[in-house]
Amino acid sequence: SKKKITKRQKIKPFVKYVNYNHIMPTRYQVPSEIQAAALVTDQQMETADGRVEAKKYVKKLLEEKFLQPPLDKTGKPSKDVNYMRKKLRF
Repeated sequence: SKKKITKRQKIKPFVKYVNYNHIMPTRYQVPSEIQAAALVTDQQMETADGRVEAKKYVKKLLEEKFLQPPLDKTGKPSKDVNYMRKKLRF
């Protein structure tokens, strides 16, 4: 149903300091056109209100990329976004 689909497509972002050397690749990767280091500034991380605003901005940006995925050369949605929409089979 549409209610289940919208519930499944929700994104809950978080912001925190990370060392780029320790980031492991996962199936959830930020597209290259989004510069992850420039999404949140140090000034925003200092206050609670700044972190809330940063989370809202990141959520809006990621949902936009997920719901309207970028098209590849053939005009179809890119494979990495389609892969994220599939259920994991263990």
